[in-house]
Amino acid sequence: MTTQTSSPAVFSADPDQATDPSRPSSPWTPPLREPLPRLLCTDCGLSRTDQEKACGRACQFIRPDYATLERRVHGRPRDPRRADEVFFGPFRRMVRAALKEPRPGAQWTGITTRIGQRLLETDAVDAVLCVTADPDDRWRPRPVLVTRAEDMAACRGMRMGYAPLLALLQPAREAGIRRLAVIGIPCQVHALRVLERDLGFERLYVIGTPCSDNTTTENFHTFLGLLTERPAEVTYLEFRADYCVELRFTDGTTRLIPFLKLPISKLPRDFFPLPCRTCVDYTNALADITVGYLAGRGKQWLLVRNERGEDLLGLLGDEVAVEPLTSAGHRTSSVQGFITNTERAAGGMPVRGMPNWLRPLMAVLMPRVGPRGLEIARARLEMKAAETVIHLRREQPLRMKAMIPPHVWTLVEPYGLTPKPGERPE
Repeated sequence: MTTQTSSPAVFSADPDQATDPSRPSSPWTPPLREPLPRLLCTDCGLSRTDQEKACGRACQFIRPDYATLERRVHGRPRDPRRADEVFFGPFRRMVRAALKEPRPGAQWTGITTRIGQRLLETDAVDAVLCVTADPDDRWRPRPVLVTRAEDMAACRGMRMGYAPLLALLQPAREAGIRRLAVIGIPCQVHALRVLERDLGFERLYVIGTPCSDNTTTENFHTFLGLLTERPAEVTYLEFRADYCVELRFTDGTTRLIPFLKLPISKLPRDFFPLPCRTCVDYTNALADITVGYLAGRGKQWLLVRNERGEDLLGLLGDEVAVEPLTSAGHRTSSVQGFITNTERAAGGMPVRGMPNWLRPLMAVLMPRVGPRGLEIARARLEMKAAETVIHLRREQPLRMKAMIPPHVWTLVEPYGLTPKPGERPE
């Protein structure tokens, strides 16, 4: 990684393209500083800027205050009288959605990048800050500023690893960008929202994607090598809501692997770093709109959180088809089994007590009788909340009081996980 200079000069994706420093090329990634060492850090990019001291108040993994930030961003915190807001954060509406014409190369149908395109096409923003693939590794995320609508197509698809997205806020301002859209994951969005008032952007739209159990790109390549003998040929990977991982290959073939047959036991103990095992914001509650899939039952899942989120969805017009979400099955036994296995793992990967002969049968039954739609999304939120308590209690107990928001304790209470003395603010 090169060292960021203090000059506002623009570095183009095309080294032969001469560029006016006041108008960044598209897509644009300036050189970046090395990150500063931080405990429980996912390298959101803030430590790579001249505002590195702001990490102490902006980081999601130090002292998050979701109630205050939700009130500032959405006009109110999550409402306990609306049961699903305890899980998913404030929202105006949740829908199942898909672009009527799916975009090539998209992870699902392309809603996220299409919103970015529409913002640029309508001149609502000067740039979209998001990630694309590293030139040397299709799976490694590279943060970019996109100023031309047609360049959003290169940002479609899933990347695995940490991307210092917020490191580009400073060069964006130096380049004269005043109206910005950001497509980010929860830890990036949390820091962005804390600093939002200090950044000086005239307009800011935040499109969030859910994130769970991220890891390094190197670890992800290890995982691919355990899934298939052709890891270099994999072009697509998704953990689907029907309890299967889908792989697509360069020759057009596909493969489905049931979750119960994944080689979890072969992964190293630290495959998922501690901050990802203790993340309390899977649904990106501080975004204007969250674009995910888990509750979509084969389509995408949109959480429209505020008026700006309504405007973002409105940009798609009749390009997008929306319909009500559904829910089926019961999550309690699945969540309890996950908690039991996580506690048995003693800090490593959750172990599975199911005998091998039973796995093929359960792999067939789970998509039919397990939690589906909103119920599987609720299950995932309870699992993440339980992970946070279990792993922090084991590895960083002194951080529990500051790191665990009240709604997380609400989610795990039905499973017997209650705060011990000193684990919750008085």
